[in-house]
Amino acid sequence: MKLAKFEVEQWMTDHENDAVCNLTDTCIPALTINELLALDDAGDFQNVRLDYGSITGDLRVKDEILKLYQKGGRDNITTSQGCLQGNEMVMETLLEAGDHVITFKPGYQAFSDYPKALGCTVTELPLYEENSWQPSAADLEEAMKQKTKLIILNDPNNPTGMRFNDAFVERMIGLAKEQGTWILTDEVYRDPGNPSVSDLYEKGISTCSLSKMYSLAGLRFGWIKGPEELIGKINERRDYSIISTGPLADTLALIALKHKRELYERAYSVIQAARTVIQEWLAEEPLCSVVLPEMCTVSFLKYEADIPSKELALDLLNRYGVFFVPGDCFFHEYHLRLSLTADPEVLKKGLKLLSSYLHQN
Repeated sequence: MKLAKFEVEQWMTDHENDAVCNLTDTCIPALTINELLALDDAGDFQNVRLDYGSITGDLRVKDEILKLYQKGGRDNITTSQGCLQGNEMVMETLLEAGDHVITFKPGYQAFSDYPKALGCTVTELPLYEENSWQPSAADLEEAMKQKTKLIILNDPNNPTGMRFNDAFVERMIGLAKEQGTWILTDEVYRDPGNPSVSDLYEKGISTCSLSKMYSLAGLRFGWIKGPEELIGKINERRDYSIISTGPLADTLALIALKHKRELYERAYSVIQAARTVIQEWLAEEPLCSVVLPEMCTVSFLKYEADIPSKELALDLLNRYGVFFVPGDCFFHEYHLRLSLTADPEVLKKGLKLLSSYLHQN
């Protein structure tokens, strides 16, 4: 199977370590192991037996995950090494060559290129910046004139940070029901107070992880929630790849999930502090605009300068150490992915340097 170069991830790998002001990270600042263990009585942590553990996930972990949803039981959950692998496991289980898949752009490249690598036909529907990065129900209706096997999205969206509005989600589910189409939603940025596709639709599949909102990207712990029959098929396939997430990750994940409210409140305070800084900066900066999400770690900044985004991002990094992912990595020019996770003072400094650069060029 041949896969296209994953533009966003390669850009991060190639340039992230050179950043002085990282203004494009998608994760709430990471906890240390000691900070995580301090949340809970982890006195028996040193005695965790490092065998394979529960193959599809510790039952106590599954029970904590289920508290993030309105419906379902343990058999509706399986674990993965991050949300990315969860998405991959779903796509490999559901899709065959010749299937039709719908996804959205700008969006996460894997949702388009992984199905293509499996031999699927992929339709990419636009998100409209002038409409707060919302999709069009008419576009979806037109695309679904083909027999569609799977719709893939992340909600909130990466890179824009915006939630798909309720009216569109309702229409999408209605169209999916007519054809028996599956919906896979990467909900890694989801506010637990907002509905999950796996609760709204019998063929809805949710993937998530502890990476973004819960400050534990290095733990590489994620999960899939979906219909029991599909989860069973995924669990059969996992013997060829992941086997288990292992008792070390499961134990740390259990601690985090037992304290998910505290971790989410921490994320909320980080995001709101960043929103304030960005709003104040935008009020004084005529060359930039951004649709700010209410509760997500990313946004998609538009700039007014005739400079391709990769050139601009590299120049900013080399001159000042200010790091962005360029819109070109999302195949959407004259934009930069702007994080809402940076320390406020770092964010102020980086945005000031961006302004200076834009006004000089």
